[in-house]
Amino acid sequence: MSRPVYLDHSATTPLDPRALEAMLPYFSADFGNASSAHSFGRRAEQAVEDARESMARVLNCRPSEIVFTSGGSESDNLAVRGAAWSRRGRGQHMITTPVEHPAVGKTVDQLAALMGFQRTLLPVDALGGVDPEDVAAACTPETTLISVMYVNNEVGTIQPIPQIAALARERDVLIHTDAVQGAGQLSLDVQALGVDMLSISAHKFYGPKGVGALYVREGIALEPSQSGGSHERGRRGGTLNTPGIVGMARALELAYAEQGERIAHMQARRDQLIDGLVSTVPGAHLTGHPTQRLPSHASFVFDGIDGNRLLMILDMKGVAASSASACKTGNPEPSGVLLAMGYPRELALSSLRLTVGKDTSADDIDYAVETIGAAVTKLRELK
Repeated sequence: MSRPVYLDHSATTPLDPRALEAMLPYFSADFGNASSAHSFGRRAEQAVEDARESMARVLNCRPSEIVFTSGGSESDNLAVRGAAWSRRGRGQHMITTPVEHPAVGKTVDQLAALMGFQRTLLPVDALGGVDPEDVAAACTPETTLISVMYVNNEVGTIQPIPQIAALARERDVLIHTDAVQGAGQLSLDVQALGVDMLSISAHKFYGPKGVGALYVREGIALEPSQSGGSHERGRRGGTLNTPGIVGMARALELAYAEQGERIAHMQARRDQLIDGLVSTVPGAHLTGHPTQRLPSHASFVFDGIDGNRLLMILDMKGVAASSASACKTGNPEPSGVLLAMGYPRELALSSLRLTVGKDTSADDIDYAVETIGAAVTKLRELK
């Protein structure tokens, strides 16, 4: 008998009922546009500003340094493109990695292909990590921006952002980090991280989809990448998603109020998953850093297995997972992240990402390990 087991929390998390409860009035009674001057608008505006203050406490920043967006991709786009455009007079060189989310990687590609910017892609080691000394070596007098993600979405490796940020500050280079995967689990204290810009998305920490935020350190100029009305102090166009913003702030507040309990639970389930698969499934290999990884995240490759066929069998058995990245599910091309880490093409095609949540049970993991083991055996027999 199959049973539903959701192990794709890095793709999205279920909405916390308490976040939904906070949102509901702003769909109905308090439906005003936060930019309107009348009482309906003022109530919505107050809700937005209360949310901004709540999130600023988590990020250890000024409320005015938080820009509300439609999600992680827009936040990444605004940070990378906005900073590149605004500092073009100083230089046109950017530094990033080959393992970034496409919201960063494709933006850098576009700036290089269409607008004359130069870029350096830093190497990563076999665990997906960036060496801060490589960042220092890549900097030139023309470098204006470094963008390195906080946590890799495919293999869960945590990058040494404080060290990279310190090197950037010494060279007067802006540093942005895509913290979409880390938000809700790792510290978002921007003073400790030392970053100039940081992106998050609400649906990764039990908030609603379609809303996110970008931290922008005071004094940094960004050219808006989305033109329209002069919202968010002129940094983006578009009517604010008041219910989404309220729900995001509530979800973030809850995530950090309950952080200790959640992390202990997720690490236990993650380690149970890793130990179970590595010890019982021949040819199962953990990808990413064994310890410096996201508490909720486990990722693997399997000898002699097609990752997409494995996903299909797991789905039929009720286990929700993804292959390398949710953004690439079903794509027959191997993960660029795994290739950059040195994995051969055939092994990179066998990737499986399993990410636990705050409500994942030990029984869920036992079922998933048993089901994955049986599926791997079946696929090898068929091959």
